[in-house]
Amino acid sequence: MQSYTIGQAARLLGVSPDTARRWADAGRVETHRDDNGRRVIDGRALAAFSVEIAAHGQGDEEAAYTSARNAFPGIVTAVKLGDVAAQVEIQAGPHRLVSLLTREAVEELGLEVGMQATARVKSTSVHIDRT
Repeated sequence: MQSYTIGQAARLLGVSPDTARRWADAGRVETHRDDNGRRVIDGRALAAFSVEIAAHGQGDEEAAYTSARNAFPGIVTAVKLGDVAAQVEIQAGPHRLVSLLTREAVEELGLEVGMQATARVKSTSVHIDRT
């Protein structure tokens, strides 16, 4: 399973590294040390925490302004596979994005809960890029 540094988690949650560090210090999200001694968060734990803070509006910072308004980097929080189709949910800061795509596309991208991914929105379609 992929793990994220405090800085990477902060970027995915849409907050500063200091805020993510305070949340970890307060025990709101569990961390452990990697082989290099860096404090990291398990991808599944980060996915669950991102859903929790989005549901409760607990992000304390505004998102940065950008001209690329159709790209939403975030973390995969759910993958539901059918025989042919699939549904992928991404939490990008306070935004929850859901994409319906083929099962084959999900398998080719290797998407699973806890991974970093970017949702790109064009018109009414949401496309997922593995990052």
